[in-house]
Amino acid sequence: MLEKVLGAVETRADEGTLIKGRDREYGSVLWKQPNLLDLSYAELEERNLEVKMERLKGTTSDALKDKFLDYLRNEAGIKAVVVCFSDLEGRLHMLDYDKKFILGAEDNLTFDGSSIRGFTAQSQSDLRLKADWSTFRWLPSDLFGAGKVLVFGNVCDKDGTLYKSDFRSNLAALCDELRSKEGITVNVAPEIEGFLFKGEKVEQDFNEKVGFELATMSGYFSSLPQDTLRLFIDKFAEVQRALGFQNEKDHPEVAPAQFELNFRYSVALDAADQIQIYKLLARQVAASMGFTACFLPKPIQGLNGSGMHTNMSFSKDGVNMFYDKAGEWSLSETARKVTTGILYFANDCCLLINSSVNAYRRLDPHFEAPNEIKVSAVDRGSMVRIPIGNEKSSRIEVRTVAPDANPYLALYGIIKAGLVGMRAGAEELAKMEKKVYGGKVKKLPGNIYEALEHFETSDFVKEIIGEDNQQKYAALKYMAAERSPRSLGTKVKTGEVIYHHETANQWIWNQF
Repeated sequence: MLEKVLGAVETRADEGTLIKGRDREYGSVLWKQPNLLDLSYAELEERNLEVKMERLKGTTSDALKDKFLDYLRNEAGIKAVVVCFSDLEGRLHMLDYDKKFILGAEDNLTFDGSSIRGFTAQSQSDLRLKADWSTFRWLPSDLFGAGKVLVFGNVCDKDGTLYKSDFRSNLAALCDELRSKEGITVNVAPEIEGFLFKGEKVEQDFNEKVGFELATMSGYFSSLPQDTLRLFIDKFAEVQRALGFQNEKDHPEVAPAQFELNFRYSVALDAADQIQIYKLLARQVAASMGFTACFLPKPIQGLNGSGMHTNMSFSKDGVNMFYDKAGEWSLSETARKVTTGILYFANDCCLLINSSVNAYRRLDPHFEAPNEIKVSAVDRGSMVRIPIGNEKSSRIEVRTVAPDANPYLALYGIIKAGLVGMRAGAEELAKMEKKVYGGKVKKLPGNIYEALEHFETSDFVKEIIGEDNQQKYAALKYMAAERSPRSLGTKVKTGEVIYHHETANQWIWNQF
């Protein structure tokens, strides 16, 4: 079927069609360039789902590389390939490569690593990108421009080896090893919450005396069909569907102007890629409507924060390893062990899944905060919840993950912690269970400094991400923490917003 899609080279040529509206930045009339591929949303969904099915089957980038390069050569309507990668903190970067250039130099895509915080030093700046052709996606022209396709890239060092601070490639290697050596597939379904605020780029212009202005007061079950939030969600859902997300449910969330769009579970690496695309699409759709889509964990004190509840299960030979009809909550012993590992290393990994100053406002027990290091089927204050499930859907839900976390690093840490529990011998497991389930329930760190202390002294963190990454990541977090008031207080502060890793660019950081 993929061959059929790739063979359908059908360029839509327009004679300079006028696009309604004007460029917000410059006020100029926008024109659709002639002879560029411009697919309908239905066509986009069909094509993107075909490639997604290949990813889910485990088809490698190398196996698809020649097919997509041939497609690019033959499709005159493609002008550029957008190559995406993420830095150590999870900030998404995009580089547009001219199609003709990438056809002749796809194995030598270099960029300046010293310009990316947390990557190389200036004296060792050059890094490479290796395209992951299994992530090929056709893009909607109304948001990205006609004639563009997207792939994710893995960051490589100058010698071509995978770069140790790129956690997309680290997560890919971990999942490949589990699949090839143990036949285990990690399945993940994130629930990503965000807020819609009035005005464009309001995070960069944040003033703590004014705060954010909600786009609407509508929320859970009270958003009418033509409400601002509903119109945003409807458009966002259309674009998400076109990108092959396999939508399930989209709705306003509990707080006014808060949203959450749910989609089908996928393998861990693809799920992490979809998190990055989800936030990119939300921001782009919001900007096209004159709003800002914000993924700060707690942008408005006194309202529910935004989380990224992360549902996870392991499967083997198509069978859910987390299900046991006779087990407590219908969970298997494997699921119980994985949960124990995640809770045992909760403090060690807290900074990986709550990576900003603002994230610790969300861990407030007055607003359903999942800050207790325990597991429960009903208590939403628990770090891990067990949703109702059967042999297909049985899973654990890690509720503590914030929407601004690096999804690759967060999933990498969660999976690694779970594997320690799963592989523990009887004696070691008993020790872990005593710490997790015995005595008074412990809570997660209440501020970023406490989380940093656990992170920096953790042998587990040092082992799984390496001492160099441990030090670099901590240094980045101190940079933001030290530019924010040490005590959170009751008001969201300017520093924790404008120096937030998903908001600040280099110009902002240099204003000291």
